[in-house]
Amino acid sequence: MADVAAAAGVSAQTVSRVVNASPRVDPATRASVEATMAELGYRMHRAARALRTGRTDTIGLVVSTLATVGNSRMLQAIADAAAARGFALTVVTASGRDAVADAFERLHDQGIDGAVVLNEATALARGLDLPEGLAVVVVDAPPDGASATTGTVQTDHAAGARAATAHLLAAGAASVHHLAGPVGSFAAAERERGWREALAGAGVPAPEIVRGDWTAASGHAAVAALPEAMTALFAANDQMALGALRALAEAGRQVPADVAVVGFDDVEDAADYRPPLTTLRQDFDALGAAAVASLVSLIGGDTVAPVVLTPQLVVRASA
Repeated sequence: MADVAAAAGVSAQTVSRVVNASPRVDPATRASVEATMAELGYRMHRAARALRTGRTDTIGLVVSTLATVGNSRMLQAIADAAAARGFALTVVTASGRDAVADAFERLHDQGIDGAVVLNEATALARGLDLPEGLAVVVVDAPPDGASATTGTVQTDHAAGARAATAHLLAAGAASVHHLAGPVGSFAAAERERGWREALAGAGVPAPEIVRGDWTAASGHAAVAALPEAMTALFAANDQMALGALRALAEAGRQVPADVAVVGFDDVEDAADYRPPLTTLRQDFDALGAAAVASLVSLIGGDTVAPVVLTPQLVVRASA
């Protein structure tokens, strides 16, 4: 480290901050130090460093399921963001409140520096006592859960739902039906809230909702419970919208001529649906980067503010 400092013309403390992924380094200085490290062949001995600092440069990810597209995309985004900061990633799946508590204890026992709790698992983690010294960032949870060792990162799902509903109403729909996500999901509840707020603001009574489980199959099945007179549908995610598109086609109803459809997420294939899907784009890469950045700051002893990202309406042919 002293050799790197001398060659780069900086202090040993600056090199230490670069090695430890501290945000308190000017980007140009960081790039210079990293280039010098590469030139000199500097390699950090992680085991020795962990003994000295008490840190392993490993973060955890606690998630209920990786079967949904949103969660799998968040896993990729968090893994990429962690790697960019020199952190390894350990993934733990936990399907119940006790399992989430056990996951925190296991991560702490393994010397993990901090953990990101993802989507559905955030409700299970709410109110749990965290192991001492374990920093946590929850993704998709209300910001009132933030503390000195806990941060929050979320999409403004309600704002996205309001935009989707307003778009359908502006296109001439007398009302907008909602294919909601599962009970207990923060994202599903917020998207339902935004839909209701947009209808109320337009003086339109909210129709009875139908629910799916985020899968295309559940979206396909749910259409049977919606009225034949429906002319506009806001689906809480793109997979359910895809199932709804197939069900509407099988019923002989054209999209958007008979029924306009809007989804949420803007998954990679949304533009290739038939018709291409109008949807709300969640920036999963930005969510993952914000979660990791907040967690690294907490691990370093800094405080963090809640992060809220606004999804963008992407208008295509379905509405």
